[in-house]
Amino acid sequence: MKDAFMLTACIKTEQMKLKHSHLWLVFAAIPLLPTVLGGANYLNNQGLLKAEWYSLWTQHSLFYANFFYGPLIAIYCSYIWRVEHLNYNWNSLMTMPAPEKDIFLAKLLMALRCTVLLQLWVGLLFILSGKLVGLPGLPPLEILLWLLRGSLGGMITAALQLVLSMVIRSFAVPIALALIGSVAGFLLSSKGWGMFWPYSLMMVGMNANKSTDVLSSPTGFAAALCVFLVLFAGIGIFYLKHKDVHA
Repeated sequence: MKDAFMLTACIKTEQMKLKHSHLWLVFAAIPLLPTVLGGANYLNNQGLLKAEWYSLWTQHSLFYANFFYGPLIAIYCSYIWRVEHLNYNWNSLMTMPAPEKDIFLAKLLMALRCTVLLQLWVGLLFILSGKLVGLPGLPPLEILLWLLRGSLGGMITAALQLVLSMVIRSFAVPIALALIGSVAGFLLSSKGWGMFWPYSLMMVGMNANKSTDVLSSPTGFAAALCVFLVLFAGIGIFYLKHKDVHA
């Protein structure tokens, strides 16, 4: 009961830190770019892309999942740790009467909320782009599953980026690492190694650039999520427990 109370208190603290930020503008605007690029690619290749909503998904997810999703998560994680790195906020964090695990998990849960909301927005943009290019009806429910599955993969990216942004005081460097990791994830996923690279899991979950579901082993996907989540959360909590206040 006490643990749940402390975690809830930490979540409320994180919400207060984000209350006056303008991050929502970034998350609203940037996904428009892959939406436009994906729609344009679809219109320019309709002779080859004949599976309607599924074909549009291949183009939309090609840009979004491979080049934008990871860096967007990284922006969020860099921002919430930037608050701690400024002035003497790190000292205040280290002296809070809250367990280190609750501090890290609160940030992770806030990042998960961010990824879910981002995916819902991207799903809405996907539907709007489909109607604008003239597709009939609504997209298959399977694509909604892929979006939600991508949120779980995005949680792994968030856990890793939280660790990087906690250790690296620079705002931009973790974001650049997320972009590099995403590009590497695209290459590894194309070779069938997506389950072994944290930045690839969101692509595998979203079935990025594919019109048929390639996730042949949901159990393997779930196992990879659990392993990476425990690994990165464990590293983050261990670092917080052993990090001293700044002089």
